[in-house]
Amino acid sequence: MRKKVLVATEKPFDKKAVAGIKEIVEGAGLEFALLEKYTEKALLLEAVSDAEAIIIRSDIVDKEVLAAAKKLEIVVRAGAGFDNIDLAGATEHKVVAMNTPGQNSNAVAELVLGMMVYMARNGFNGKSGVELLGKKLGIQAYGNVGRNVARIAKGFGMEVYAFDPYVKDEIIQADGIKAVDKLEDLYKTCDYVTLHIPATAETKNSINKSLLSLMPKNATLINTARKEVVNEAELMEIFAEREDFKYIADVAPDCKDEIAAKFPGRFLFTPKKMGAQTVEANINAGLAAANQIVDFFKTGNKRFQVNK
Repeated sequence: MRKKVLVATEKPFDKKAVAGIKEIVEGAGLEFALLEKYTEKALLLEAVSDAEAIIIRSDIVDKEVLAAAKKLEIVVRAGAGFDNIDLAGATEHKVVAMNTPGQNSNAVAELVLGMMVYMARNGFNGKSGVELLGKKLGIQAYGNVGRNVARIAKGFGMEVYAFDPYVKDEIIQADGIKAVDKLEDLYKTCDYVTLHIPATAETKNSINKSLLSLMPKNATLINTARKEVVNEAELMEIFAEREDFKYIADVAPDCKDEIAAKFPGRFLFTPKKMGAQTVEANINAGLAAANQIVDFFKTGNKRFQVNK
């Protein structure tokens, strides 16, 4: 029997992505199945029961889903983040979990600069704003997204700095970016700091008052990563103590209503997470997921595995 690849997306892929995934899967001699816009978890549990592979977006693959998927060998999150997959559970069930790093990177980077322009120009409300030219931008984590942010920011004429303990200084400097050895120095130096770190035990609540208080006057923090990395209680303290501080995010904090009530004009939160919401990113991530599954079944390639 052919192995079955299920695309399970509560929020559907672009139609071109679905067509491309189907072509890749069936071209490799695998069976293609599609579950879109499902309204209850029971539908997902039923659909995964006989699937050897699953492609998801923001859909949750938890212990219940893994237990229902008796034949499952691989799950691929079409995107960079993978905190919607129970990694320990996947390992326990001998399921390989992967992401598709880099496929959404340009979309997220363009969003970062777009939101920065919007905030710098006061939401285009007719009042004078400021320019990005000559301003200092700090990038926390110089991965795929960080590199694209740097590329675009340089086009704006910004002075770009980066901190990443996992990337060698010479690699950062080769891109014309100034490498910073200490995270505190990034915050001390930069008018804007943009976050591209994952939500891990180490990073959750790590963006705190001690860091934010170091930022220069009229500083702006940008978060297109995960809301959990920002300590919201201490974020509120910074808002209260510094009338010049601004916060931009496509992952609105839990305290967004309080911020809106107390600090109007000093924040920008998108209604939903928008980082990967472009047609191009949608297609790229979907096709990458399909190709990774085909390669895994054909050669055993686990290059993008995120669980152990």
